Amino acid sequence: MLGVLFVIIACTLWALDTLIRYPLLYGGFSPDLLVFTEHALLCLVFSPVITSLLKKFWQAKVKEIFYFAMIGGLGSALATLTFTKAFVLINPSLVILLQKFQPLVAIVFARIVLGEQFKRQYFVWAILCLVGAFLISFQDISGIKTSDFSLNKSMLLGYGLTLFSVVSWGLATVFGKALENNYSVKEIMAGRFFFGLIFLIPIVVSRPFALPINFDYWAKISIMVGLSGIAGMYFYYRGLRLLSARLCTLAELFFPFCAVALNWIFLGKSLDAFQIAGGLLLLTGSTIIKIKHY
Repeated sequence: MLGVLFVIIACTLWALDTLIRYPLLYGGFSPDLLVFTEHALLCLVFSPVITSLLKKFWQAKVKEIFYFAMIGGLGSALATLTFTKAFVLINPSLVILLQKFQPLVAIVFARIVLGEQFKRQYFVWAILCLVGAFLISFQDISGIKTSDFSLNKSMLLGYGLTLFSVVSWGLATVFGKALENNYSVKEIMAGRFFFGLIFLIPIVVSRPFALPINFDYWAKISIMVGLSGIAGMYFYYRGLRLLSARLCTLAELFFPFCAVALNWIFLGKSLDAFQIAGGLLLLTGSTIIKIKHY
Protein backbone atom coordinates (compact mmCIF):
# COMPACT_ATOMS: atom_id res chain seq x y z
CA MET A 1 0.00 0.00 0.00
CA LEU A 2 2.98 2.31 0.50
CA GLY A 3 3.58 2.38 -3.24
CA VAL A 4 -0.03 3.41 -3.91
CA LEU A 5 0.32 6.15 -1.27
CA PHE A 6 3.45 7.50 -2.97
CA VAL A 7 1.66 7.67 -6.34
CA ILE A 8 -1.33 9.41 -4.73
CA ILE A 9 1.05 12.02 -3.25
CA ALA A 10 2.56 12.51 -6.71
CA CYS A 11 -0.90 12.95 -8.22
CA THR A 12 -1.76 15.54 -5.58
CA LEU A 13 1.38 17.52 -6.41
CA TRP A 14 0.62 17.31 -10.14
CA ALA A 15 -2.89 18.56 -9.42
CA LEU A 16 -1.46 21.53 -7.50
CA ASP A 17 0.72 22.21 -10.52
CA THR A 18 -2.36 22.70 -12.71
CA LEU A 19 -3.49 25.62 -10.51
CA ILE A 20 -0.43 27.45 -11.85
CA ARG A 21 0.16 25.89 -15.27
CA TYR A 22 -3.18 26.56 -16.95
CA PRO A 23 -3.53 30.20 -15.81
CA LEU A 24 -0.11 30.79 -17.38
CA LEU A 25 -1.22 29.07 -20.57
CA TYR A 26 -4.43 31.06 -20.83
CA GLY A 27 -2.48 34.18 -19.90
CA GLY A 28 -0.82 34.11 -23.31
CA PHE A 29 2.37 32.14 -22.68
CA SER A 30 3.28 29.59 -25.35
CA PRO A 31 2.98 25.91 -24.32
CA ASP A 32 6.30 25.24 -26.07
CA LEU A 33 8.12 27.89 -24.06
CA LEU A 34 6.39 26.88 -20.83
CA VAL A 35 7.43 23.23 -21.04
CA PHE A 36 10.91 24.11 -22.32
CA THR A 37 11.80 26.53 -19.50
CA GLU A 38 10.49 24.02 -16.98
CA HIS A 39 12.80 21.30 -18.32
CA ALA A 40 15.74 23.70 -18.53
CA LEU A 41 15.41 24.54 -14.83
CA LEU A 42 15.00 20.87 -13.92
CA CYS A 43 18.18 19.97 -15.81
CA LEU A 44 20.00 22.76 -14.00
CA VAL A 45 18.90 21.39 -10.62
CA PHE A 46 19.85 17.84 -11.58
CA SER A 47 23.07 18.77 -13.42
CA PRO A 48 25.39 16.85 -11.01
CA VAL A 49 23.27 13.70 -11.38
CA ILE A 50 23.06 14.16 -15.16
CA THR A 51 26.86 14.43 -15.37
CA SER A 52 27.39 11.14 -13.52
CA LEU A 53 24.58 9.50 -15.47
CA LEU A 54 26.15 10.41 -18.82
CA LYS A 55 29.35 8.70 -17.68
CA LYS A 56 27.33 5.64 -16.72
CA PHE A 57 25.81 5.54 -20.20
CA TRP A 58 29.18 4.46 -21.66
CA GLN A 59 28.65 1.07 -20.05
CA ALA A 60 24.86 0.97 -20.39
CA LYS A 61 22.92 -1.28 -22.70
CA VAL A 62 21.49 0.31 -25.83
CA LYS A 63 17.97 -0.63 -24.77
CA GLU A 64 18.41 1.24 -21.46
CA ILE A 65 19.33 4.46 -23.28
CA PHE A 66 16.31 3.87 -25.50
CA TYR A 67 14.11 3.54 -22.42
CA PHE A 68 15.45 6.84 -21.07
CA ALA A 69 14.73 8.48 -24.41
CA MET A 70 11.17 7.17 -24.25
CA ILE A 71 10.37 8.34 -20.71
CA GLY A 72 12.09 11.68 -21.32
CA GLY A 73 11.25 12.48 -24.91
CA LEU A 74 7.76 11.00 -24.95
CA GLY A 75 6.59 10.97 -21.33
CA SER A 76 8.19 14.15 -20.01
CA ALA A 77 8.44 16.47 -23.00
CA LEU A 78 6.13 15.63 -25.90
CA ALA A 79 3.24 14.18 -23.89
CA THR A 80 3.08 17.25 -21.64
CA LEU A 81 3.31 19.52 -24.66
CA THR A 82 0.64 17.75 -26.71
CA PHE A 83 -1.72 17.41 -23.74
CA THR A 84 -1.43 21.14 -23.03
CA LYS A 85 -1.99 22.10 -26.68
CA ALA A 86 -5.01 19.81 -26.95
CA PHE A 87 -6.81 21.85 -24.29
CA VAL A 88 -6.98 24.84 -26.60
CA LEU A 89 -7.99 22.84 -29.69
CA ILE A 90 -10.91 20.71 -28.49
CA ASN A 91 -13.32 20.56 -25.59
CA PRO A 92 -11.23 19.94 -22.44
CA SER A 93 -13.84 17.41 -21.32
CA LEU A 94 -12.95 15.22 -24.29
CA VAL A 95 -9.27 15.47 -23.41
CA ILE A 96 -10.04 14.31 -19.87
CA LEU A 97 -12.20 11.45 -21.13
CA LEU A 98 -9.60 10.17 -23.58
CA GLN A 99 -6.95 10.12 -20.84
CA LYS A 100 -8.90 7.30 -19.20
CA PHE A 101 -7.55 4.97 -21.88
CA GLN A 102 -3.99 5.38 -20.57
CA PRO A 103 -4.15 2.30 -18.27
CA LEU A 104 -5.15 0.13 -21.22
CA VAL A 105 -2.02 1.27 -23.08
CA ALA A 106 0.19 0.54 -20.08
CA ILE A 107 -1.42 -2.86 -19.53
CA VAL A 108 -0.71 -3.95 -23.10
CA PHE A 109 2.89 -2.75 -23.15
CA ALA A 110 3.61 -4.08 -19.64
CA ARG A 111 2.76 -7.51 -21.03
CA ILE A 112 4.90 -6.99 -24.17
CA VAL A 113 7.95 -5.23 -22.66
CA LEU A 114 8.04 -6.50 -19.08
CA GLY A 115 6.29 -9.82 -19.47
CA GLU A 116 3.89 -9.03 -16.61
CA GLN A 117 1.26 -11.71 -16.22
CA PHE A 118 -2.36 -10.97 -15.44
CA LYS A 119 -4.93 -12.97 -13.56
CA ARG A 120 -8.48 -12.91 -14.85
CA GLN A 121 -9.65 -11.07 -11.73
CA TYR A 122 -7.27 -8.22 -12.49
CA PHE A 123 -9.30 -7.09 -15.46
CA VAL A 124 -12.52 -7.07 -13.41
CA TRP A 125 -11.05 -4.63 -10.90
CA ALA A 126 -9.23 -2.69 -13.64
CA ILE A 127 -12.57 -2.08 -15.34
CA LEU A 128 -13.98 -0.92 -12.00
CA CYS A 129 -11.12 1.59 -11.76
CA LEU A 130 -11.84 2.86 -15.27
CA VAL A 131 -15.53 3.24 -14.39
CA GLY A 132 -14.53 5.25 -11.33
CA ALA A 133 -12.24 7.46 -13.40
CA PHE A 134 -15.10 8.03 -15.86
CA LEU A 135 -17.47 9.04 -13.05
CA ILE A 136 -14.93 11.53 -11.73
CA SER A 137 -15.16 13.43 -15.02
CA PHE A 138 -18.88 12.79 -15.60
CA GLN A 139 -19.89 16.38 -14.87
CA ASP A 140 -17.57 17.68 -17.61
CA ILE A 141 -18.48 14.93 -20.04
CA SER A 142 -22.22 15.44 -19.59
CA GLY A 143 -21.75 19.10 -20.51
CA ILE A 144 -20.46 18.32 -23.98
CA LYS A 145 -22.77 19.75 -26.64
CA THR A 146 -23.58 17.96 -29.86
CA SER A 147 -22.44 20.99 -31.84
CA ASP A 148 -18.93 20.53 -30.46
CA PHE A 149 -18.55 17.36 -32.53
CA SER A 150 -18.47 19.11 -35.89
CA LEU A 151 -15.24 17.75 -37.26
CA ASN A 152 -12.64 20.16 -38.61
CA LYS A 153 -8.89 20.22 -38.88
CA SER A 154 -8.46 21.85 -35.48
CA MET A 155 -10.54 19.21 -33.72
CA LEU A 156 -8.85 16.33 -35.54
CA LEU A 157 -5.48 17.71 -34.49
CA GLY A 158 -6.76 17.99 -30.92
CA TYR A 159 -7.85 14.35 -30.93
CA GLY A 160 -4.50 13.30 -32.35
CA LEU A 161 -2.51 15.25 -29.77
CA THR A 162 -4.59 13.83 -26.93
CA LEU A 163 -4.18 10.24 -28.07
CA PHE A 164 -0.46 10.83 -28.53
CA SER A 165 -0.16 11.97 -24.90
CA VAL A 166 -2.19 8.95 -23.73
CA VAL A 167 0.11 6.48 -25.48
CA SER A 168 3.25 8.37 -24.43
CA TRP A 169 2.39 8.44 -20.73
CA GLY A 170 1.40 4.78 -20.81
CA LEU A 171 4.71 3.85 -22.43
CA ALA A 172 6.67 6.07 -20.01
CA THR A 173 5.26 4.13 -17.05
CA VAL A 174 6.32 0.80 -18.55
CA PHE A 175 9.82 1.90 -19.59
CA GLY A 176 10.38 3.62 -16.24
CA LYS A 177 9.57 0.33 -14.54
CA ALA A 178 12.09 -1.44 -16.79
CA LEU A 179 14.92 0.86 -15.59
CA GLU A 180 14.42 0.57 -11.85
CA ASN A 181 16.70 -2.45 -11.32
CA ASN A 182 19.84 -0.71 -12.60
CA TYR A 183 19.19 2.94 -11.84
CA SER A 184 18.28 4.96 -8.75
CA VAL A 185 15.23 7.19 -8.52
CA LYS A 186 17.40 10.31 -8.91
CA GLU A 187 19.12 8.87 -11.99
CA ILE A 188 15.80 8.01 -13.65
CA MET A 189 14.47 11.49 -12.92
CA ALA A 190 17.66 13.13 -14.22
CA GLY A 191 17.61 11.07 -17.41
CA ARG A 192 13.93 11.84 -17.92
CA PHE A 193 14.48 15.61 -17.70
CA PHE A 194 17.69 15.52 -19.77
CA PHE A 195 16.17 13.63 -22.70
CA GLY A 196 13.03 15.71 -22.36
CA LEU A 197 15.07 18.88 -22.85
CA ILE A 198 16.87 17.37 -25.86
CA PHE A 199 13.56 16.59 -27.55
CA LEU A 200 12.23 20.09 -26.81
CA ILE A 201 15.22 22.08 -28.14
CA PRO A 202 14.45 21.53 -31.89
CA ILE A 203 10.81 22.48 -31.28
CA VAL A 204 11.64 25.72 -29.50
CA VAL A 205 14.50 26.91 -31.74
CA SER A 206 12.49 26.25 -34.90
CA ARG A 207 10.45 29.40 -34.24
CA PRO A 208 11.33 32.89 -32.95
CA PHE A 209 10.93 33.26 -29.20
CA ALA A 210 12.12 35.41 -26.32
CA LEU A 211 12.45 34.31 -22.72
CA PRO A 212 10.10 36.31 -20.47
CA ILE A 213 11.79 38.70 -18.06
CA ASN A 214 8.66 38.89 -15.94
CA PHE A 215 9.54 37.95 -12.34
CA ASP A 216 6.06 36.53 -11.77
CA TYR A 217 6.52 34.09 -14.67
CA TRP A 218 9.83 32.72 -13.37
CA ALA A 219 8.52 32.51 -9.81
CA LYS A 220 5.57 30.40 -10.95
CA ILE A 221 7.78 28.23 -13.17
CA SER A 222 10.08 27.63 -10.18
CA ILE A 223 7.13 26.56 -8.04
CA MET A 224 5.99 24.18 -10.79
CA VAL A 225 9.49 22.72 -11.01
CA GLY A 226 9.51 22.08 -7.28
CA LEU A 227 5.98 20.68 -7.11
CA SER A 228 5.54 18.44 -10.14
CA GLY A 229 9.06 18.15 -11.50
CA ILE A 230 11.09 17.36 -8.40
CA ALA A 231 8.75 16.32 -5.57
CA GLY A 232 6.02 14.86 -7.80
CA MET A 233 8.33 12.73 -9.92
CA TYR A 234 10.32 11.61 -6.86
CA PHE A 235 7.23 10.19 -5.16
CA TYR A 236 6.04 8.76 -8.48
CA TYR A 237 9.19 6.74 -9.08
CA ARG A 238 9.36 5.72 -5.43
CA GLY A 239 5.87 4.32 -5.87
CA LEU A 240 6.72 2.70 -9.20
CA ARG A 241 9.49 0.71 -7.48
CA LEU A 242 6.92 -0.84 -5.16
CA LEU A 243 4.17 -1.44 -7.72
CA SER A 244 3.73 -3.26 -10.98
CA ALA A 245 3.46 -1.03 -14.02
CA ARG A 246 -0.21 -1.94 -14.48
CA LEU A 247 -1.14 -1.03 -10.90
CA CYS A 248 0.91 2.16 -11.00
CA THR A 249 -0.88 3.44 -14.08
CA LEU A 250 -4.23 2.73 -12.40
CA ALA A 251 -3.14 4.59 -9.27
CA GLU A 252 -2.22 7.53 -11.53
CA LEU A 253 -5.93 7.92 -12.25
CA PHE A 254 -6.15 9.62 -8.86
CA PHE A 255 -4.81 12.70 -10.64
CA PRO A 256 -8.21 13.91 -11.96
CA PHE A 257 -9.76 13.18 -8.55
CA CYS A 258 -7.08 15.26 -6.86
CA ALA A 259 -7.58 18.02 -9.43
CA VAL A 260 -11.32 18.33 -8.83
CA ALA A 261 -10.76 18.16 -5.05
CA LEU A 262 -8.34 21.08 -5.24
CA ASN A 263 -10.79 22.99 -7.42
CA TRP A 264 -13.35 22.47 -4.68
CA ILE A 265 -10.99 23.83 -2.02
CA PHE A 266 -9.35 26.72 -3.89
CA LEU A 267 -11.80 27.63 -6.63
CA GLY A 268 -15.09 26.92 -4.87
CA LYS A 269 -16.20 24.20 -7.33
CA SER A 270 -17.86 21.48 -5.27
CA LEU A 271 -17.68 17.75 -5.97
CA ASP A 272 -20.93 16.10 -7.03
CA ALA A 273 -22.15 12.63 -6.11
CA PHE A 274 -20.75 11.08 -9.30
CA GLN A 275 -17.23 12.39 -8.63
CA ILE A 276 -17.24 11.19 -5.02
CA ALA A 277 -18.55 7.76 -6.09
CA GLY A 278 -15.92 7.57 -8.83
CA GLY A 279 -13.13 8.33 -6.39
CA LEU A 280 -14.33 5.59 -4.05
CA LEU A 281 -14.50 3.05 -6.90
CA LEU A 282 -11.00 3.99 -8.03
CA LEU A 283 -9.64 3.63 -4.51
CA THR A 284 -11.42 0.29 -3.97
CA GLY A 285 -10.31 -1.23 -7.26
CA SER A 286 -6.62 -0.34 -7.03
CA THR A 287 -6.48 -1.35 -3.34
CA ILE A 288 -7.92 -4.82 -4.00
CA ILE A 289 -5.55 -5.36 -6.94
CA LYS A 290 -2.62 -4.63 -4.63
CA ILE A 291 -3.88 -6.74 -1.72
CA LYS A 292 -4.74 -9.75 -3.89
CA HIS A 293 -1.61 -9.34 -6.06
CA TYR A 294 -3.61 -9.42 -9.30
